[in-house]
Amino acid sequence: MKNNILTMAFILLATNLVNSQKAELPDALQKKWWKEAVVYQIYPRSFKDSNGDGVGDLKGIISKLDYVKSLGVDAVWLNPIYASPNDDNGYDISNYREIMKDFGTMEDFDVMLKEMHKRGIKLIMDLVVNHSSDENKWFQESRKSRDNKYRDYYHWWPAEKGKPPYRWSFFDVNSNAWKFDAQTNSYYLHYFSEKQPDLNWENPKLRQEVYAIMKFWLDKGIDGFRMDAFQFISKDNTFPDLPKEIVNTPAAIIKYYLNGPHLHDYIQEMNKEVLSKYPNAMTVAEGAGDSPEAAMKFVDPDRKELNIAYHFESVDVGKHLKDFGLVKYKSIFSKYDDKFEDKGWLSIFLANHDQPRMVSKFGNDTPQFRELSSKMLSTFVLTMRGTPFYYNGDELGMDNIRFDSIEDYQDVDTRNKYIGIKNKGGDLNAFLAIQKQSSRENSRTPFQWNTEKNAGFTTAKPWLKVNPNYKTINAEAQEKDPNSVLNYFRKLVKLRKQEPALVYGKYTLLDKENPNVFAYTRELNGKKILVLLNFSEKNAPYNIKIPIAKSKIILGNYKIKKINILQPYEAQIIELK
Repeated sequence: MKNNILTMAFILLATNLVNSQKAELPDALQKKWWKEAVVYQIYPRSFKDSNGDGVGDLKGIISKLDYVKSLGVDAVWLNPIYASPNDDNGYDISNYREIMKDFGTMEDFDVMLKEMHKRGIKLIMDLVVNHSSDENKWFQESRKSRDNKYRDYYHWWPAEKGKPPYRWSFFDVNSNAWKFDAQTNSYYLHYFSEKQPDLNWENPKLRQEVYAIMKFWLDKGIDGFRMDAFQFISKDNTFPDLPKEIVNTPAAIIKYYLNGPHLHDYIQEMNKEVLSKYPNAMTVAEGAGDSPEAAMKFVDPDRKELNIAYHFESVDVGKHLKDFGLVKYKSIFSKYDDKFEDKGWLSIFLANHDQPRMVSKFGNDTPQFRELSSKMLSTFVLTMRGTPFYYNGDELGMDNIRFDSIEDYQDVDTRNKYIGIKNKGGDLNAFLAIQKQSSRENSRTPFQWNTEKNAGFTTAKPWLKVNPNYKTINAEAQEKDPNSVLNYFRKLVKLRKQEPALVYGKYTLLDKENPNVFAYTRELNGKKILVLLNFSEKNAPYNIKIPIAKSKIILGNYKIKKINILQPYEAQIIELK
């Protein structure tokens, strides 16, 4: 009996000691699966077609889960697969509890989720609730009459009050976010396309609908949400006139949109009513503010909101990084890291479905440098502090397709901007030249599996053209090449998992003013790792005060190294002694 009491006392003391030590750790060092995860983004429409209709689908994804598993990733972020008329490729949802017919059935979804979990892969889904489709039942009812019970699920402006104060729209042909609807002699608000009416979060009934949808999917077993356009959900329903100085400046208007009066009230309510009941769920705040301070508000654990900030400053650099400048670019990451050093958590990414291909924007996609710069950029994403989000196809070094004709584009954004410029008599050739580099459809071309017809994506005509270079850039060929971009990515993922310093370690920028080299250390518990990255196509010297002669290069993209200089697009990961 005495021994049992002593044993219990020892266990209690040890438990209290562990809890005490854990409590003393800053939030940024407290272990969470979503901090340690590598997230792989799958664009379902373009990943793999299983039934020969030219569109990727859930069964196609299921058929490639062994490939996804082989990458070493921990989670998949899946772009919207909900029922949708597909005006904005699924970001216009007509039913939040059904699967888009193009993608399959709910039974297919259940199998996919089961097969992912069987392989140790978690599933993160898009939560698109700033707006719905205009074909959603809620909106169909809302537009029937002014006293319909769904009327206040959306933002309406009665025409007898005159035209509503101007609001800018991302996708509207005339950049006007108000659309007149004759049925009730009113205008409705749409920050995106006219088929994407904005939901009225000021209505508590609408918020409860959203929370019920979240519980539906979390109860199915998904592992979290990426919150799409979430920074826009709160609006001042009186719709005051925009400040005169920002009316013709979309960037300033977007910043204005970010500051809704109840944004964080709603997220905290969501946390209390839903997320707190699913404590292991990953929650990602897209477009988390316009500064480190604003981003922190979304993920400061004391505020009980979300857990990963996905800000856009790191990708909002114009058409190409070389035009923006590396010194300025380094300062973005450093200022965010300074703010998030002790608490909160960031995402790290260079590409997604709304961006051009990573290697075409941040690297060099010429035949000479495509592979080298792809490997260098992957090294950056996998060695920075924050959760890496990696877009499908970048592990092959897929690059921009650069369409020549407006007929090749399917994207509502590009097509409506083209019409708007045409209506104004603008320079259409100049616009198309810009889109070749900047269009988000550059990243949406079908995944390049092999050298078969349509890159092995489909046996039918693909919904979007396949990049003609699939004969040389494809997964099958790279599987066989130990030095391929694909196999280098796998090595990076494996290294990140082996080295806690690359996840939780302190980040320190070195050689700050170097215009070509991004150099930094990651340090944790006495382990120090140096990362050297040449973002240029020429040999680049670097100046760091750390002796590295006796240190060990644990991974790099060149076989032969030079002393005190990095070769074009060279990446080195060095364990310091």
